[in-house]
Order: sequence, then structure tokens, then C-alpha cells
Amino acid sequence: MTGTTTDTAARPGASAPPRRAGRTTMAGTSLVLVVLLVVSVTAGLAIGSVQVPPGQVWGIVTHAMGADFAEPDWSRARETIVLDVRAPRVLLGAVTGAGLAVVGTALQALVRNPLAEPYLLGVSSGASLGAVSVIVFGVAFLGPLSLSAAAFAGALGALVIVYATARTGGHITATRLVLSGVAVAAVLTAVLDLLLLTTDRGNEARAVLAWTLGGLGGVNWQTLWLPGVAVLTGIGVLLVQARNLNLLLAGEEAATTMGLDVARFRARMFVLLSLVTGVLVAASGPIGFVGLILPHVVRLFVGGDHRRVLPTAALAGAVFLVWADIAARTVAAPMEIPVGVLTALCGGPFFLWLMRRDARRGTDRGVA
Repeated sequence: MTGTTTDTAARPGASAPPRRAGRTTMAGTSLVLVVLLVVSVTAGLAIGSVQVPPGQVWGIVTHAMGADFAEPDWSRARETIVLDVRAPRVLLGAVTGAGLAVVGTALQALVRNPLAEPYLLGVSSGASLGAVSVIVFGVAFLGPLSLSAAAFAGALGALVIVYATARTGGHITATRLVLSGVAVAAVLTAVLDLLLLTTDRGNEARAVLAWTLGGLGGVNWQTLWLPGVAVLTGIGVLLVQARNLNLLLAGEEAATTMGLDVARFRARMFVLLSLVTGVLVAASGPIGFVGLILPHVVRLFVGGDHRRVLPTAALAGAVFLVWADIAARTVAAPMEIPVGVLTALCGGPFFLWLMRRDARRGTDRGVA
């Protein structure tokens, strides 16, 4: 009896420090990321063809919000550049980065695969095809929401096809999932290219082709609200479902034993993630690898609990894409590089390293 009591008492005592350390790590990491996000947004508003001092940037912003903390000593042109040109773009970068990082985190849990990501699984390609179809054929069945609705339908259709193709005998391996995603993305991209080649509107085709490389330049205050609402809603729902995402990490059988209807839960989550991805692709084009890189980096600091990973990944994704957009605007100025090209240059080598690491660990023998 004494041994049992001692052992029982020892376990809570032994587990308490890691929990405190986890909370400390989460708080410290979040604080650092919040500071980095503020710095990143300031840099995004200040850096460009016209340099605006950081102090003046925040003077312009606070003045626009009705709080005059600084004497308005800036020109009307600088105010227009900061508020009407750069601010929507920087905010879209933060929203898109946060959304893609969170979607990638959730996908990796849902299919129990560290290589899962909207771009790699063909979800972005499906959303792109849906959006481009609306542009090319001039369909406007839902007015200004038509583009996002078509992108959502394309993203959901692609995800369902990839998942159904990769799931053989009730299981999914990393190899089948990636190959299915690559194959579906290749087919959808071929159809998209065919649409662009056969359309008789040359200027529109060129604009759409540039959009398919990913970019944040086409946003304004009137169109920013939709991706913002979609990402905030998606993050909120996923945080509520964080426990169920944690259960899936233990396997389908264990999750079912704990009372989770895995099939229904996955179906609901696929719809949600496709909706968020579709809205983001409609707003900024397909931007790849953000949802692959950030979840893995974040887990190094806060562990695997999705109650910590999801909000931290959102902050990290926002910081990452804001800086990627700054680089896209400045590296080859006055020419602007599509931000999707820069994220691919970062994500491609990371993906190859991740595959080699998981191959060494025997991940391909695991199933979901």
C-alpha cells in the first residue's frame, strides 16, 4: 500500500515541472512572436520604393485611428502609401501566413503525416482551378463572393480525391499521400494551363498567370475582410477541436476508443480547411510550403499539443509571410518577385530534408 501511494504521489510531482516548463515556453515563445509581428508589420509599412521612418509610420497609423500621439509632419503622399497601398497588403500577408500555417498544422494531424500541406496535397491547385474558372468564364453566381466560393469548391474536391486515392485498405502511408497529392496537383494544373491557353482574353490570361505564382499586391480594404474572417473563424474552430486533433495523433483506434467519431470529425475538418484555403487562394493566389515549414519549426519550441501549436503557428506564419513579402518587393526592385516563388525556394529544400529525415526514421512504414 505504501509503495502504491509513493508511486502515485511521485508521478504528479515528476510531471509538474514539465507542465510548468511547457507553459513558460509557450508564454515566452508567444511574447517573442508578438513582438516580432509588430516589428514585421512596422517594417512592411516602412520599407519600399518610398522609405518611411518607423516613427512616422506609427504616427500615420495612430492619426488615422484618431489618436494624435505625434505632430502630423508627413506628406499626404506618404499617408496614402502607408494606409492605402502597404497596410492592406501587409495585413493580408499576416492573415494568409497565419491561415496557411494553421491549415498545415491541422492537416498533418488529420492524416497523421508530417508532409501534409495544402500546396503539396493539391488543395491549392484545386482552389486555383476553381478561382481561374470563374475568371475565365466570367461566372458571377454569388457576386463578389463567386471567386472564393469556386476556390472553396475546388479545394474541397481536390482534398477529397487525394484522401480517397491515398487511403487503401483503411490506411494512409506518407508515400501514397504525397504521390496522390502530386498526381492530383499535376492534373489540375494541366487543366488550369489549358484554360489559360484557350481563353481569347490575352491580357486577362497574363494577369491570371501572374496570380497563380502567388502575390499580395491585388488587395484593398474592401476585399481584406473576407480572408480575415475566414482565418479567425478557422483558428477559433480548430482551437475548440484541439483535443480531438491530439487524439488523432495516437491513431484512429485510440481516438475511437476515447469516443471520437473519426470519419465524421475528419469530414467536418476537411470542409473547414478547404474553406479557409479556398478563401486565401482567392485573395492571394497559391502560396506554397508555409503550412509545411512553420508547424515543424513551432513544435520544436512548444511541443506537440495543438492547444499550444495552433496559436503559435498562426503567429509564426504571419511573421514569416510578412517578411517574405518584404523580400519579394525589395530583392529585385523595382521588379517585384511573386511571393510564392520565394516561399517555394525556402520550402523546397525543407521538404527534401524532411523526407530524408523521415525516411531514416522509417516513417513510411507508419500508417494513419
